[in-house]
Amino acid sequence: MQDVLLSAKKLQVRFGGVLAVNDVSFDVRRGEVFTLIGPNGAGKTTVFNLITGVYRPDPGGSIQLGTTELTRLPASRVAAAGVARTFQNIRLFARLTVLENVLVACENSRGTGLGAALLRTGAFFEDEAKLAERAMKLLAVFKLDGMADQPSTSLSYGNQRRLEIARAMMLNPKVVLLDEPAAGMNYGEAEGLKEQIRWLRDEFAVTVVLVEHNMQVVMGVCEQIHVLDHGETIAEGTPEQVRRDPKVLAAYLGEDEGAA
Repeated sequence: MQDVLLSAKKLQVRFGGVLAVNDVSFDVRRGEVFTLIGPNGAGKTTVFNLITGVYRPDPGGSIQLGTTELTRLPASRVAAAGVARTFQNIRLFARLTVLENVLVACENSRGTGLGAALLRTGAFFEDEAKLAERAMKLLAVFKLDGMADQPSTSLSYGNQRRLEIARAMMLNPKVVLLDEPAAGMNYGEAEGLKEQIRWLRDEFAVTVVLVEHNMQVVMGVCEQIHVLDHGETIAEGTPEQVRRDPKVLAAYLGEDEGAA
């Protein structure tokens, strides 16, 4: 049986008097494609922000990556521990090229420090060359190497999504969190995304956690699903189990849970 890589226990967070996430727990196994789903405002992205150190859970909640406790770590140290993410709204550096956007993710893995950069030492330039070579290889994997010198904003929507994922993979993560990667995609693009997610997991031996509204993607690629509504867990299981759960039908379709 696969071992648990990412574990969230009793996550809770308030914003003012509003309880945004309430007692949410789940385990993600190594190599799994795991998804958080739920209606708008269910707390899905808030859970992502808790995992990545943007927010901190209320006392009593915990997040672990393997044996590493992430709960109180700042976002930079969470990333260094092996958690990378993309965002619901594409967040690229508009004034940087495609290559430069990927290199931004290298700061935690540089072999030289500030002194070498200021003195422009040979070690600094060697380090820069190695990082650029690695970034170009990653762009080639995502078929973006031919656009390396173009402004990131000149890319198509789908290529901007791929660039965000490439930048996340530059961190060599153990877990990559994809926040609504299918947003704005048509049917054909969503079908392609399913293949890309499987490929990403297999090619990089990475665990994938999604927040996604597109049920075409969720039911087609995910192995375990955790359903939130109003910040609370209402169901969890395989796609087939979740598809038939009356609480999920009620949350999404407004159906009576007691109906046949």
